[in-house]
Amino acid sequence: MQSPADILSDIWLSAGGDAAALERVHLTGEEPQIPSSFRVAVAGQTTIAAAGLAAAEIWRLRSGEAQEVSVDMRHAVVECRSERYLRLDDKPPPPAWDAIAGVYKTGDNSFVRCHTNFPHHRDAVCKVLGCAPERDKVQAALMQRKGADFETAAYAAGGVVALMRSYDQWSELPQARALAELPLVSIEKIGDAAIKPWPDGDRPLAGLRVLDLSRVIAGPVAGRTLAAHGADVLLVSGPELPAIPWLAIDTGRGKLTTFIELKSEAGRAQLRELLKDADIFSQGYRPRALASLGFSPQEAASINPGIVYVTLSAYGHAGPWAERRGFDSLVQTTTGFNQAEGEAAGVDGPKELPAQMLDHATGYLMAFGAMMAKARQAREGGSWHVRVSLAQTGRWLWNLGRLEGGLDTPDLVGASVHAAFMETMSSGFGTLQAVRHSAVLSRTPAQWSRPAMPLGSHSPQWPR
Repeated sequence: MQSPADILSDIWLSAGGDAAALERVHLTGEEPQIPSSFRVAVAGQTTIAAAGLAAAEIWRLRSGEAQEVSVDMRHAVVECRSERYLRLDDKPPPPAWDAIAGVYKTGDNSFVRCHTNFPHHRDAVCKVLGCAPERDKVQAALMQRKGADFETAAYAAGGVVALMRSYDQWSELPQARALAELPLVSIEKIGDAAIKPWPDGDRPLAGLRVLDLSRVIAGPVAGRTLAAHGADVLLVSGPELPAIPWLAIDTGRGKLTTFIELKSEAGRAQLRELLKDADIFSQGYRPRALASLGFSPQEAASINPGIVYVTLSAYGHAGPWAERRGFDSLVQTTTGFNQAEGEAAGVDGPKELPAQMLDHATGYLMAFGAMMAKARQAREGGSWHVRVSLAQTGRWLWNLGRLEGGLDTPDLVGASVHAAFMETMSSGFGTLQAVRHSAVLSRTPAQWSRPAMPLGSHSPQWPR
């Protein structure tokens, strides 16, 4: 199996990074760190290190000053579960899942996973099944269904569900074959534009403006990471869009947050004005959702030549599932992780990875890609499009290999985690205890200079 250093090298060089920079990275810790047959701790460490190294390289380009980057494996995997360690006024998070979310058996003896944390997704599942939103009624209805048929019908109705597949079953699908042709992080020039010089500032991303249009984990983690290195990150949400409050608190550190109603022309005009002065536009909605409102990558580059546009998708931008909605837990289920982890544990049915690792690792890869594209823009001009997906990150994680006996590893719980990796800060919600960023930069330490605030707390404008 590849070492963490070799894995990081592959990520770095694939995006055009300078090989000499790798000599300034220090990766510490041994695997496994948490119970899994997959290399989840290494996945967290190397993606966080890639983003940290990109920030350090930008600082070198801006200031001429090189610096060291260190990432400890245990700290990294704790950060990749930051939502479960967050404390608000010393209180732990509430239950994470809706009452009918989770795994069910179907009439053909397969398993399906339903993601119903957003009310419209729950309603779609219940509409297809013709039952009330109660767990026993959902299970009874699914015993009259075939798993694959339910998956298809639920997606057609606007729901998000996944049939549990083995890795071999997933690999036979056209979508898996389409992913095999794509890089882990795609960085493409999409238009001509003049070089945008670096602004003044004392941190790697100081003076850079990031529009963050994302929810849940992966996209918000990307914005949080860019904020940790000094960017002005403005999270744009809608007053009617559902959100998961605990996640919004955890990933809201370092950001401004505003409401814009993009269904109205007035709201779209507000976003266009913000976009004109942005450096990075990071979005995690379905591929055509923002395009239908006038904010496709090409339209963004027309509004603001030189923009770096970052797109997150569930299953990749090519193939028959390119438009399919999805979340980490569903991608784990449909691409083979849950079946393989369950088999390794001797479980009859799915077993989840011990972290939302596809989400978190993809978030760090989004931030990494955004910074690498911004460095290219500052060097050669142009507008750039960065694309990542949960399924492609999953494909990469799978190919890192398996750990014999990894499921026997004790989990990381309790005061030791809090003492070693947590920090206390004020917020618009109360006092937070939250996981510090695990990429340690020797000259420009990562920090969040703005507190987490309730969604919509700020006006839709850039700080002066």
